[in-house]
Amino acid sequence: MSHKTKRIVRAVVGGILALAFLYLAFRNVKFAELLDSVLRVNVFWVFVLVPVGLAGHWIRAVRWAYLLAPVKSNISTRNLFSAVMIGYMINNILPRVGELVRPYVIGKLEGISKSSAFGSVVAERIIDMVSFFFIMCLVFFVYPNSLDPFVDDPAMARPLFLIGSVVAMILFVALFLKIDVLWKIVGLIHPLLPRRFESRIDGIVQSFVSGFAVSKMPEKFAPLAATSFLLWIVYALGLYIAFFAFDPIAELGLGFGASVVLLVMSALAFILPAPGAFGTYHSFLTLALVRLYGVNDVTALSYTILTHELGYVVVMVVGVYYFLKDNFKVSEVRLEVARET
Repeated sequence: MSHKTKRIVRAVVGGILALAFLYLAFRNVKFAELLDSVLRVNVFWVFVLVPVGLAGHWIRAVRWAYLLAPVKSNISTRNLFSAVMIGYMINNILPRVGELVRPYVIGKLEGISKSSAFGSVVAERIIDMVSFFFIMCLVFFVYPNSLDPFVDDPAMARPLFLIGSVVAMILFVALFLKIDVLWKIVGLIHPLLPRRFESRIDGIVQSFVSGFAVSKMPEKFAPLAATSFLLWIVYALGLYIAFFAFDPIAELGLGFGASVVLLVMSALAFILPAPGAFGTYHSFLTLALVRLYGVNDVTALSYTILTHELGYVVVMVVGVYYFLKDNFKVSEVRLEVARET
């Protein structure tokens, strides 16, 4: 199957997935009631959400500078932020493609190797995955009832989530302090993998090693760890602030813990290859709000529309601004993506 065909297949699958989940989210809701709920939103909290959302993306840019420190010191945070927002903008249209564009953008703006920049993006995704796994396990251990909509007896799995959180934390530390040990483990597994995947896996491993060159700079561990977990806190803060935009939710007095539970649900929604998490986000969070916290269907769906579409629009507007401001062209980005896929 050619690369072009694979891209088309991924786009079709993603579109079908989005439509299916959008149908599940909207099927039992009357449009007039939904519109009325959205129009009743407290606009003050909407304006508060915008800078909070952008703060999360800025923290991601700051953390990226630490990962790129072995390649180039004193990289402009402004340029890193530009690359992050352009990458997110493209991800909103073509899932995962933005991760290929980000190294190209920062490489052009800062004059650094695209392969090194790509390695840092791979490292960033691994850090996100491990830190998210830690938070997810911790949330399900502390709030086992969060799984009520999905399983019959979530309390039985609590010991597993505790073990999972400990393992995730050990792995997070090992990524920076014991990278050589992890590299040896990968080397032991490598011969067992199918030959047809060998070149691709080698490329990923090399990007992994390149991206974690920062492990040779122990002074970067503390700020990397701090920004990694601060990132998730800010994301949860955005979901918490959005509670106050809807009177029926604000009256429930939901705490910050509820927003962390929703954060886990939203992260799971973004894992699925629906463009911009359309449908998956709305379905997952609506289900959680209704089943866990007793929010009515219309208000719950309105909440997901506000938090998702506001974030989507902000990313698109800021991403397009930097795309034009930094003189990028659609044709050159398309060419770069074609080379990398």
